Amino acid sequence: MSRLPHPAPEALRRDPLPLRGRTALVTGASRRGGIGHAVARRLAAHGASVYLHHHVPHDAAMPWGADRPEDVTASVREALADPSARVVSGPGDLSDPSVPAELHARAAAALGGRLDILVANHALSGGDGPLDAIDTAMLDAHWAVDTRSVILLVQAHARHRAALPPRTPGGRVTMMTSGQDIAGGMPDEIAYALQKGALASITRSLATALAGHAVTVNTVNPGPVDTGYLTGDAHDAVAARFPDRRWGRPDDPARLVAWLATDEADRITGQVIDSEGGFRR
Repeated sequence: MSRLPHPAPEALRRDPLPLRGRTALVTGASRRGGIGHAVARRLAAHGASVYLHHHVPHDAAMPWGADRPEDVTASVREALADPSARVVSGPGDLSDPSVPAELHARAAAALGGRLDILVANHALSGGDGPLDAIDTAMLDAHWAVDTRSVILLVQAHARHRAALPPRTPGGRVTMMTSGQDIAGGMPDEIAYALQKGALASITRSLATALAGHAVTVNTVNPGPVDTGYLTGDAHDAVAARFPDRRWGRPDDPARLVAWLATDEADRITGQVIDSEGGFRR
């Protein structure tokens, strides 16, 4: 869990609510200390109904552990600003190629039959290494979760939006990349960096493909965010790179992702947005 507290629900809200009546699927929202949870809270606080995807076995196998889905859902529900909006959650192993389309359909059905916003936040942690350590299994595992499943989710979203009345507003896709193109890259996480780089590379092509469906596509690099994966001297060394001597909070990229979902950002598409503003390279 981040050392920095979450903002109170009232600090997340805007008036008037810019996402009132909109619906969103946020993947990778298994932990209250993660970016997916923070994004979902922001969307809910802006008026949206939100479907939270989780894959508890993944986080349970990591050093930081997993939260109970009902606790994550309750935390997001506390941020709801529209009394008529809903928060729903459900599982999905996105390494299975049949799951992305099924998950998208399930989320749309749970939120009233229409899905506006897709935030593909999930990723595979662990099972990686430097160039001389990676093997076929590592590469394939990261490809399946970090890239293939995201493209299949975007495909499902495009098909869903194409079936709606022409120019239906609110269509959004936000993908999440990492620090693979910053400074010296990620030489100790070759498989992960490769697949995140693929998402950055395909952003403009996907934006062009979905423009006819009135859907924007952008990718956000959240930078070093304190989600509990580093401690001790390594944690302090990263914080020292920033002028304010602190890590990013999960809510820092969440603010950007939530804004990209609003009508204020309806002409921003095809962008890879680096939110590591103060990073000293």
